[in-house]
Amino acid sequence: MIKLGLFCGAAALALSLPALAEPITPKVGTLPSPAEAFPTEPGSDYYLANYDAYEKYLKTLAAQSDRMKLVDIGKSAEGRTMWVAIVSSPANLAKLDRYREIARRLAKAEGVNETEAKALAAEGRAIVWIDAGLHATETVTTQSQIHVLYRMLSGQDEETKRILDETIVLFGHDNPDGLQLVADWYMRNPDPKDREFRSIPRLYQKYVGHDNNRDSFMSQMPETTAINRVLFREWFPQIIFNQHQTGPAGMVVFVPPFRDPFNYNYSPIVMTELQEVGAAMHSRLVSEEKGGSGMRSAAPYSTWHNGMVRSVAYFHNSIGLLTEIIGGPTPEKIPLIPELQLARNDEPLPIGPREWHLRDSLEYQDSMNRAVMDYAARNRERLLMNIWRMGDQSIARGKRDSWTITPKSVDAVKEAAKGKTAEGGDAYFRGPPPVDSGLYKTVLQDPAKRDPRAYVLPPMQRDTPTTVAFLNALLKNGIDIEQATAAFTAGGKRYPAGSYVVKTAQAYRPHVIDMFEPQDHPHDLEYPGGPPKAPYDITGYTLAYQMGVQFDRVLDGFDGSFTRVAAEQIAPPAGRVLGSGNAGYVIGHETNNSFILTNRLLKAGVPVSWLGAATKAGTVTFAPGALWVPASPEAAAIITQSAPLGVDAYRVSRAPAATKTALKPVRVGLVDHYGGVMPAGWTRWLLEQYEFPFEVVYPQTLDAGDIKAKFDVLVFADGTVPVPRGGAYPGGYRSTMPKPADIPADYRAWLGDVTKDKTVPAIDAFAKAGGTVITVGSANALATMLSPAIQPALVTKKADGTVTALDHKQFYIPGSVLTAAVDTTKPLAYGMAPRVDLFFDESQPFVPAAGATPVVTFDSATPLRSGWAVGQEKLKGTVAVAEVDLGRGKLFAMGPEVTQRAQPYASFKLLFNGILYGPASAAGQ
Repeated sequence: MIKLGLFCGAAALALSLPALAEPITPKVGTLPSPAEAFPTEPGSDYYLANYDAYEKYLKTLAAQSDRMKLVDIGKSAEGRTMWVAIVSSPANLAKLDRYREIARRLAKAEGVNETEAKALAAEGRAIVWIDAGLHATETVTTQSQIHVLYRMLSGQDEETKRILDETIVLFGHDNPDGLQLVADWYMRNPDPKDREFRSIPRLYQKYVGHDNNRDSFMSQMPETTAINRVLFREWFPQIIFNQHQTGPAGMVVFVPPFRDPFNYNYSPIVMTELQEVGAAMHSRLVSEEKGGSGMRSAAPYSTWHNGMVRSVAYFHNSIGLLTEIIGGPTPEKIPLIPELQLARNDEPLPIGPREWHLRDSLEYQDSMNRAVMDYAARNRERLLMNIWRMGDQSIARGKRDSWTITPKSVDAVKEAAKGKTAEGGDAYFRGPPPVDSGLYKTVLQDPAKRDPRAYVLPPMQRDTPTTVAFLNALLKNGIDIEQATAAFTAGGKRYPAGSYVVKTAQAYRPHVIDMFEPQDHPHDLEYPGGPPKAPYDITGYTLAYQMGVQFDRVLDGFDGSFTRVAAEQIAPPAGRVLGSGNAGYVIGHETNNSFILTNRLLKAGVPVSWLGAATKAGTVTFAPGALWVPASPEAAAIITQSAPLGVDAYRVSRAPAATKTALKPVRVGLVDHYGGVMPAGWTRWLLEQYEFPFEVVYPQTLDAGDIKAKFDVLVFADGTVPVPRGGAYPGGYRSTMPKPADIPADYRAWLGDVTKDKTVPAIDAFAKAGGTVITVGSANALATMLSPAIQPALVTKKADGTVTALDHKQFYIPGSVLTAAVDTTKPLAYGMAPRVDLFFDESQPFVPAAGATPVVTFDSATPLRSGWAVGQEKLKGTVAVAEVDLGRGKLFAMGPEVTQRAQPYASFKLLFNGILYGPASAAGQ
């Protein structure tokens, strides 16, 4: 029997499934075809091969083909091996190390002149990454990869031979766990007509589901880290092809190029080459009479956001491809949409309505794969030269004065040109009028607005372990980092030894700039004077801001004694035990890792308190919220063993006089719902990393009441509370639950939603009995139901008395970084700086109201730090995070997404403090 493991909190459940037939043994000396190797041929209706079967086939092919080498690149979140099938000619496979070294030298470009680059490009092979399965319910990609591999290994035609000779293709699988889950769930029903995977009970990547394609620059999931290592530290492919589904309605597949805007930080060569590859893909489909491909306006995909597998490629000088195709194991129909029957540039060959089978999608996939590989084969030397050229140009830009022109700088030129006229232009083309060309030098090349030559991170940081986590995210993306071995001067400032230096004179300069500098997204409208045009994903995400890293932008060149970081990951400086007192320990609250230490102490039964006033230990003055741990052998052992966390502890001779809030072990209920909510999954991952004890809880458990007997804290992540369309709280989810009879009995307790009539009274009773409720993002719809003190600020009152969020023409902030003021005297904000950069994604702030204590407030009319904002001035005076007393309990309402995709480390403390403070406050009453 095959077992399907379904992760739930700290436990795993198992579902018994019908056993699959053993693969057929092929004839001796022949390469087994998919039809021979699987009980049913992949691509057949109502059949999905799971990862076990896929993995077995890979091993069989590798053992029998001289065109393929199978490489283990790491483990998935659930412990499965991630394989990459390297496909090329036998002669190339015999020289893989040499070709990988050529790819590295050309991609990094350091120390390689043009003559050397040409020689390397002539010798080298084009490297292409083609993946499958990132989003596991997008079933076409894995089933098609099985066939593409077989055809590449068995084909004898001239095109196949040319591809094998001229390229090295890395076929990867991005999500083994998801494939196993989805395929097994689909195949669980004996009757093919009953098979479906819409009702899978949890996320198809253990923690983050679909957001495994938003983790690329942060690289926190093990699958992302493994892929990034292959792409940017080992193989350096010139083309990265990330395959998805589903395609636009009435069509078959979206193929690049993409719509604007593209990000201003990467090389335009990336975009022009991307258009070439996209054209080759469309041309092949059209020439084979495979209609229904669309580009640009056919779908909303752009190239702005850095977080996706195909888009992080652009910041590494690689061509990033995305396709989105229809299809699946259950046949479907292509509908008739009359407007799509008229051919146009963005849809050159329309397709009529018809029944569509998985086999049809597989043939399209094969054509697109071969188009990409054939393009790489025919343009091998040019691809290799251009990746060198982009890297070399990046290094050169980082060594001289350079400027990045963004929408704000263009607006500055227009402002400077007001009231002035200039000669030139051609009225025939009716373009924008020219302005004084001198403004190019004075405005667009203002010396004060040069791009940095480097970013310097002093060793003394508010939260050094978090700064190290930021540097490690850069390292995972192949960024070169140096550390000073002696003091040096840069930008007129003296820096000590141990400082980290990230120079922009490196091949991956676009990624460096994108992680440190604010994104300046254009003011993109549906039409002049119209509403904002929604971006494909978020618009502002500057990682250094989100993580609260202290750094200096250095605009001029400098030198010093530096050594390049050779390790794949940096460890934070070990925590020290300082001082000689024997009464106990004072520990700062500034590091996020202090919560790991706190949780370890509490788990061991060691007393821990927060100090309510500033406290001095030796020469160090601690801000309010510092930890007080009385001396004991248990405390000493845990603090010593936790030195790798990078948290210092100061021994003192007497207990501090400040008031103390005694912490207690907490029982956290992390609310989720059937099918899984991604923000809840990210939060689950965070709680595990910081060692908070928790249990995933579903609405039925809440509805049963007596919640206080089970939990001290309930956490409602963004999206865990249903919100009506057109309501005060944008976003959220609107789930469609399966019927209980249609799923195994083990999962029926996961069904249900948070409801006003049944769940809210139970939560209200929980809070008034001393429980803590934490609501984030759209889940603040629940906060408003629990307390009149939490009222949405940016709303319009409708005729029926209800309210709706402001329309997008008045207020629209689609995923940006904003600055806000923090009241650091409040326990909810202990350890935070007076200002914080918050991630804000169509969030809803609150009205300052009686009964609510503001903790974080928008105090500026221009809070935007990175991204795009329409109507940002309306935020001034509103409350981002508030605390409300509910009987003996607490309600902590957090409007912005304080744990968004586990990236904004600077605001994690709001959640972590809330988890500990609420129960401690209730216990003290």
